[in-house]
This record gives sequence, C-alpha cells and structure tokens, in this order.
Amino acid sequence: MSTDCNTTTMIPGELVKLGLKGITENILECKMCQLHENITNKVIMRGSERPKVLFIGEAPGKNEDEAGIPFCGRAGKVLDELITYMALQKNEYAIINTVKCRPPNNRKPTQNELRTCRPFLLAQIEILDPEVIILLGNTAEQAFCVSPVDWGKAVITTEGKRLIKLYHPAALLYRRSLMEQQKEMIDRNKDLWQRIH
Repeated sequence: MSTDCNTTTMIPGELVKLGLKGITENILECKMCQLHENITNKVIMRGSERPKVLFIGEAPGKNEDEAGIPFCGRAGKVLDELITYMALQKNEYAIINTVKCRPPNNRKPTQNELRTCRPFLLAQIEILDPEVIILLGNTAEQAFCVSPVDWGKAVITTEGKRLIKLYHPAALLYRRSLMEQQKEMIDRNKDLWQRIH
C-alpha cells in the first residue's frame, strides 16, 4: 500500500511475507507503544480472509478489549445493521481497526500510536486484498494516510482499490439522524461491491 506518511521500523512488505497468521503473531507480541500495558486482549480482525469489502474502524473499545473481537459492542450492532443493509454476506467482508489495543478511557489513538501500528494495518490490507475499503470515520482516514476524502464519495487508490469514508458507527449511536445520510451514501456506492463476483 502506498501512503504519504512515515512508518516505523517495521516494514509492511516484510509482514506480508509472514501471512495473516504471522501478522497476528507479531501483533500479539508487539510492545512498541504503551497501549499494550493495560489491555485484556489485542483485537486483530473478524470476517473473511478474502473479503470484497474491508471496514477499517478507529480502535477497540471496552467490549472489544474483553472479547478480542472488533465491533462486538453497541457500535458493532450498528455496523452489523449497515452490513445487512449493504446486502453483504459473511464471506464478503472483514473488519479491522487502525490500532489493535484499546486506548485508555476509549480516547482516540494518538498520531504516534497510529504511526506505530500502521505497518500492521497496511500489511493486513495488502494480504486481505479487498476491492473496496471503507474508512469508518476520520481516524481511519488519518491512519490510512490518504489525502482528505469527502464523506461518501468513492476515490480510487494508486493500487486500484475503491476507497470510501463513512461515518463511524459510534457516531450513529449518538446522532441517529446521521443514519439516513449514511444509507444514502451506501446507496450511491453499492454498485462498487455488488458488481464484484
């Protein structure tokens, strides 16, 4: 994956050679930032290993930290509702986060934390090789290191992936009025994943 941000000493290409299992092992062993110090579980991914669509969230929350599964709490129920609305089957999507450890008090990850975890993020994206990448909120956009993306407007990355930024499901919990806007953005882009066989 090409980005315009500096990465840490880990190189995504070297991680890719290890495969998903090797990346998972490296994530579980990682102590490169302080986030690992107060967690219950690292949160790596859920879903298909060959997804059409990859959702990238911000960071694990309390429920995710306890279960080790991304988007398994209240925001996860909203995301599942959206996935159903998108008519995606279980084998057609995967979900990951920008960082794999829960930040204290559910705060946003810092730029340093995003930068430290970025090689894992980029390696996961390369191996999962989705056709469509959905950035759930501004933090996912920052971690992905693209130029600012308009809400709901698909762009094509240098690797030929379709990239869309949607509202984070947690935002929809607190502002249900955004749900209709989110569904409108999905409706405008649904051909991107429905045309993939």
